[in-house]
Amino acid sequence: MVFLRYFTKRMLLAAITIFGALTLVFFLTHVLPGNPALVKLGSFADKAALEALEKEMGLDKPLVVQYGNYLGQVVQGDLGESWTTGQPVNKDLAQRIPATVELAVFSLIIAILVGIPLGVFAALRKGWTDRFLQGVTILGVSTPVFWLGLMLIYVFYYKFNLTPPPTGRLDDFTVPPTHVTGLFTVDSLLSGDFIALKSSLLQLILPGVTLAFVTIAPIAKMARDSMSQVLQADFIQSARAMGVSVREYVIKDALRNALIPVLTTLGIVLGYLMAGSVLIEMIYSWPGIGIYVWNALLSNDFNSIQGVVLIISVTYVFINLVVDLLYVLVDPRISLD
Repeated sequence: MVFLRYFTKRMLLAAITIFGALTLVFFLTHVLPGNPALVKLGSFADKAALEALEKEMGLDKPLVVQYGNYLGQVVQGDLGESWTTGQPVNKDLAQRIPATVELAVFSLIIAILVGIPLGVFAALRKGWTDRFLQGVTILGVSTPVFWLGLMLIYVFYYKFNLTPPPTGRLDDFTVPPTHVTGLFTVDSLLSGDFIALKSSLLQLILPGVTLAFVTIAPIAKMARDSMSQVLQADFIQSARAMGVSVREYVIKDALRNALIPVLTTLGIVLGYLMAGSVLIEMIYSWPGIGIYVWNALLSNDFNSIQGVVLIISVTYVFINLVVDLLYVLVDPRISLD
């Protein structure tokens, strides 16, 4: 009963958030300068053809009418047609979201495996380790992601030929695995296609490491600060005085109590990664939603922009809900009430 009440409340808040995001983006995109019909026809289009296309696209109607029609379509699960690709936005997003999800999850796994141990170790070992973490944090926050991506391509592909060329999710000579989830690594395992699995993993390395380097900084810093606070708590001091081993009180007690702020950070980081890094996807020719929304912005493709915003909004809401539920699992003192 408590969970149902909590879930209902969160869904209502989620609906308000998504509605607000859609409304804001709809009016912002429609007041920006530029005519999508003119972009589609070209600058030399005659007036009659331009007016005909505007009518076909519904741009001749009042803005409020366009807004009402759009909300009606969204409620029915119809995000409209992309004026750039000529396909339904639903179909475009279904083709591109798996690429973004795969890259985001791969990057987050690397960031977790490096960031949390680094932060915990820095909290336990003050001195050079702490200073090293601060240096990594500053470097991760201040390094331009496009520059890092280009440098990694230059060093590991061009200079030493250790990684494949940045040509997308698979190399040019590998056939995509049988479609099940859209995630090439998962589909390769499910279909037993180890050639595609090897190719997809190799293609993930450089873009994944590039994004992970940027996201390691906040995860490591939060893990370090949270662990430092927990280590000063009375129950940890008592455990030390009773002769409990460092490994035992760190893993069983301190780490679990320090995870709450880290989980919040992980949720924010995953939301950022899922939103799609436009620069990374452009540098590595990664066919995700980042490049898709960038092309939509250049051509004033309202339907595509609004579709991506809807997906990102739903993703953030879902991630926040999962993080809140994980709080209860990690710390029994927290209840849904």
